[in-house]
Amino acid sequence: MEKLETISLLCNIFTNSLGLVSLFIHFLSTTLVVLLIIRFFYYPKSLRRDYSFTFFLISISVFMMIFLLGNVELKIGFTLGLFAVFGILRYRTETMPVREMTYLFVIIAISVINALIGRSNYLELILPNVLFIACVWLSESNHWLKPVSSKLIKYDKISLILPENRSKLLKDLKLRTGLDVFKVEIGNINFLKDSATIKVYYKNDENSFSFNSTIYTNNEIDEIL
Repeated sequence: MEKLETISLLCNIFTNSLGLVSLFIHFLSTTLVVLLIIRFFYYPKSLRRDYSFTFFLISISVFMMIFLLGNVELKIGFTLGLFAVFGILRYRTETMPVREMTYLFVIIAISVINALIGRSNYLELILPNVLFIACVWLSESNHWLKPVSSKLIKYDKISLILPENRSKLLKDLKLRTGLDVFKVEIGNINFLKDSATIKVYYKNDENSFSFNSTIYTNNEIDEIL
């Protein structure tokens, strides 16, 4: 009888050890993937340390809660509830940009998938994480979608806003702003001040410096000063 109890105790210890090893491996893979996405894809373009901090801690919290839940149906219900809550927050909160909310969903999805994957199936653990990283890299890269930015400009040469002078307008905007302008939309026109508000579209890249949302003419700068 004592031998059976000893064997049972050893089996429980071995099972618990395997569970701890599986927890460590899943947690380590989740942490590495999340840190990789935050550090090399999200942070270089946003430079938002507060969101990076939030993404990382939410990832750890979601993973731990789902992984340590015993019932599979409870895990799935908890996961669906999380996505529903954050979906409501997306449409009820105006302070969180779309890009940050998208990364939040990605981080939660990675944590949920890694927590729900079988504890001994490490191939299924690696493949989704690699696919997530590849998709994020493709979405952030400039290989399939060229980055295009737009600015509102208060423009003083209203003679160039005529349709027949469009090429001259583009040339003048490129010369005065230093931007690779390729499209222009004419907005409000003020004939009293000989000015017009136009929206310019230009090709952007990661090395270009950022402008303010409004570019003023020399006359307006003199009036401000």
